[in-house]
Amino acid sequence: MSALILAVAVASVSPSKSVSPSETAEQLKVESLGEAEARLRREVQTGSLLVTQGDCLAIRVYTQSPYTHVAAVVIRNGQPFVYDSANGVGSRCLTLKNYIVSQSPSEIHLFQPLREFNPARRRKFETSLDGQLGRPYGIRHHLTGERAAGLHCSEYVTDALQYCGVIRARRPSRVSPASLVLGITQHDLYLASLKVRVQPPQSDSVPATESWCSQLWNDTRACTAECYRKTKSWVFCQ
Repeated sequence: MSALILAVAVASVSPSKSVSPSETAEQLKVESLGEAEARLRREVQTGSLLVTQGDCLAIRVYTQSPYTHVAAVVIRNGQPFVYDSANGVGSRCLTLKNYIVSQSPSEIHLFQPLREFNPARRRKFETSLDGQLGRPYGIRHHLTGERAAGLHCSEYVTDALQYCGVIRARRPSRVSPASLVLGITQHDLYLASLKVRVQPPQSDSVPATESWCSQLWNDTRACTAECYRKTKSWVFCQ
């Protein structure tokens, strides 16, 4: 898979102050979405990648990797925005907070460029991502390597990285989240910086005055909703 990603020279860029090749990813388990947003907000920069370790069985089985989704970060007017292509939605741009909500519960891995993007590279990266907004999601062409009307998450990010000169990919549609991570780390372009385990919001506790029947109903409803959410995540990758 790593042969799909070929590193090219990253000239005229300044070294990043926040990461170095010797660092290992810090692990952070959080209980609130707000805490996850605050921590990631302090770390991300234009060019950062957010790679999700999620529940989608189809992607996990096919790629033999726990990585199921990848998104790209752009800092605009001091605020982080996240670009991705999602099943049932297509290519989109979300605030960091809304993106974290869309991935909860899961583990988000932050990968930082070893060299910060210079202004020209940042502009090209953002231009590429913006230019694909609104395209439908598609994954079947991943098997053939041909281009299609639809766009999957790692294809979307690979195209942007290729457009701004960070990598070259012979067939971007064949790139998976796992092979993208393998390529950018093996060629010393990116470094794993932070792992954030995002927990779903905790439901309110049932008041002590609630009747036994009401408690049973609330527990059954919560259990059914969680089973539906997990099944949707496993099977439909949503």
